[in-house]
Amino acid sequence: MTDAVHQRIADIVNSNDVVLFMKGTPLFPQCGFSSRAIAILDHLGVAYESVDVLQDQLVRQGIKAFSDWPTIPQLYVKGEFVGGSDIMMEMYEAGELQQLMADQGVAAAN
Repeated sequence: MTDAVHQRIADIVNSNDVVLFMKGTPLFPQCGFSSRAIAILDHLGVAYESVDVLQDQLVRQGIKAFSDWPTIPQLYVKGEFVGGSDIMMEMYEAGELQQLMADQGVAAAN
């Protein structure tokens, strides 16, 4: 991964409270895992930013190296990597994702 790609990803992660790197967009997710991740975030009612990795191959490959996580989607909260859709689902069902958002002071969606 080039320094420029790493810096671009870091800027996105650090300038948004909640960021989901996904395949597709929130309105048109392009895989089941991305769709599930969006459904969880929408159900939580938090404001989030999304990045469509299908639109940028450098980001698509770079995000995997950035997080040292092999799959997409990837969720970041306040600059910290949380996990993919399976981890999001487990945390959501246990009430941990809601608690994380509250503890981090994540804003509600408008």
